Amino acid sequence: MAGQGSPILRACWRQRIEDAWADRRIVWLSGPRRLGKTTLARTLPEVAYFDCDLPSVRRDADDTEAFLQRHRGRRIVLDEIHRLRDPSGLLKVAADHFPDVHVLATGSSTLGASARFRDTLAGRKRTVHLLPVLLRELSSFKVQSPEKRLLQGGLPEHLEAARLPAADYEEWIEAFWARDILELFAIGKRYSFLRFLELLWAQSGGLCELTSFTAACEASRQTLANYLDVFAATGLVHVLRPFAKHPARELVAMPKVYAFDTGFVCHARSIDSLRPDDKGGLFEHLVLDELLFEVGPDQLHYWRDKQRHEIDFIWTPRGRPPVAIECKWRASQFEPAAVRAFAGLYPRAACWLVAEDRTGWIERQHGGLKIVECGPGDLPDLIAAHRK
Repeated sequence: MAGQGSPILRACWRQRIEDAWADRRIVWLSGPRRLGKTTLARTLPEVAYFDCDLPSVRRDADDTEAFLQRHRGRRIVLDEIHRLRDPSGLLKVAADHFPDVHVLATGSSTLGASARFRDTLAGRKRTVHLLPVLLRELSSFKVQSPEKRLLQGGLPEHLEAARLPAADYEEWIEAFWARDILELFAIGKRYSFLRFLELLWAQSGGLCELTSFTAACEASRQTLANYLDVFAATGLVHVLRPFAKHPARELVAMPKVYAFDTGFVCHARSIDSLRPDDKGGLFEHLVLDELLFEVGPDQLHYWRDKQRHEIDFIWTPRGRPPVAIECKWRASQFEPAAVRAFAGLYPRAACWLVAEDRTGWIERQHGGLKIVECGPGDLPDLIAAHRK
């Protein structure tokens, strides 16, 4: 297990934090619980680690100026920083008055997304949003096949378990409700809130029409819209908006919603062993994680026209034509009709196929349409090459 013996060094995330520190001295490490934020923070080189759950640490940090003065010239980790009396005040003082102190703060993703943190630390911090274990990290966790990652998800302790009972997921959901929601949000109806989350996870990767959930969740459309905002702020779902420049022919408003982790999708769908039909949709989630790591959420969309042609992901690099990205478990499952429809509206767009059984990338012709086929592990290099 990651928490036993030597911790796994998640090199890509350590580098991401180093890059953020090079840009801003205050870095917020966010993400849903149990993704390994604490373990990651403790593996950073030459840091002083403080667990803010400990009363002694909280007392020490109460005198903000004296605490920071003692740690001049150091890199410090303040884990579970929301347990401090004035966490945002400490970070603001560090940013404004202690230029030789670098701080990595971790804690509730809800708190990091709150208005008071955004306002207080605007322009003073960088955020690194930790994702479940990426495909590129599987070998570090001694996982030989992506099927286990699809079924058990990417929380490190879930991925490393020999078998994962449903009770582990239920325990996680209860902890999320008790520690992340009740502390910071005025959510009156526990049943409606968690039922909506379960239904979103069950149909993860699909279009989200809020009205269709109102009866099952016993809540109004506006209430569900508010809940969806909370799920997105806490990192439990990724909301993709449609890409559309021709509104008469394309979907322009309805979002697609993806669960943050495939293990919870399988739990919500009562899947305890993967069937062939399960793999393609779950594989989309892993590709989405790779894209989120490489290009971030602001440049990711999906596309659908009014003839129901749909593209899984649209990457919109700044100042460049869009990139249409289709995901398939097996490359032989690819049908080019949707990509051809997209290319008809956006002839300068690049078109990519990401398939689990591909390695390297190669440009192929599909009925006169140029499509780059690649494996998921090739996305970082392909994206870097496309940016040049």
